[in-house]
Amino acid sequence: MRILASDGMEKASVEKLKSLGHEVVEQFYEPDELKEQVKNFDVLVVRSATKVRAPIIDAAAEAGRLKLILRGGVGVDNIDVAYAQEKGIKVNNTPKASSAAVAELAIGHMFCLARYIHIANVTMRDGKWNKKNYEGIELMGKTLGLIGVGRIGRSVADRAAALGMHVIYTEHPSFVPPADDPYKLVTKDELLAQADFISIHMPKQDKPVIGQEELAKLKEGVFLVNTSRGGLIDEAELIKALDSGKVAGAALDVFEEEPTKNEKLYTHPKVSATPHIGASTKEAQGRIGEELVAQILELTF
Repeated sequence: MRILASDGMEKASVEKLKSLGHEVVEQFYEPDELKEQVKNFDVLVVRSATKVRAPIIDAAAEAGRLKLILRGGVGVDNIDVAYAQEKGIKVNNTPKASSAAVAELAIGHMFCLARYIHIANVTMRDGKWNKKNYEGIELMGKTLGLIGVGRIGRSVADRAAALGMHVIYTEHPSFVPPADDPYKLVTKDELLAQADFISIHMPKQDKPVIGQEELAKLKEGVFLVNTSRGGLIDEAELIKALDSGKVAGAALDVFEEEPTKNEKLYTHPKVSATPHIGASTKEAQGRIGEELVAQILELTF
């Protein structure tokens, strides 16, 4: 088979596929060029940079060669999934591979906010010894509210509980909690009012999950964490809440626009920011590569 890895692919996985006689092309194409190139491949592997929209899918379907679109990661909002499936092209992701990596990043950001690690690191580099400015708080004993408890959300919950945090969460109305669930299911309003830290773990939505209305319901001095998808927190309203003190700090790995141009947000002293690195660990990339290879080989064996 011919496989196009438009956003790159883990080296060992590429070598594995090549050793089995498949051709792997690692090349990013802009949408107009991708529309032409995709006609010549059996599998398209993407990460978050490549957007697979209707015109590209139409071109692939017309050529009749593309069988599978794979997203190396969890979210598939950069692919028109239903449309591709209507055209007979299968779409899959790698949902298990990055759970631990994203969960650890979310917890790491909580530590940064609680102990001022993010800003103290910057001021120390500027030669400032602002010890008296950085009296933080402990995570132990605090309430963590999770918006979404899929694989990643539950991984965060387990790690937070091990640190002595009380974990509550809210989910879709149709969600049925496990009988032995150690964490407490609450309404969204209850979570907003009770949580000291809120971490979001859900797919991209049509509108922010935390906007002006939700920010008004938050406990004073809450910390917000988003390692899921940009746009789940209204950035303009978040800046207002940070400036007023309603939100004590925000940790963001994802943004409404990426790379973000919102300088007022990413340079804010109360923001711990990273450039969408949730799944960027050697271990997670290895697991993603293994899942991708397994799914590709299912087409031939």
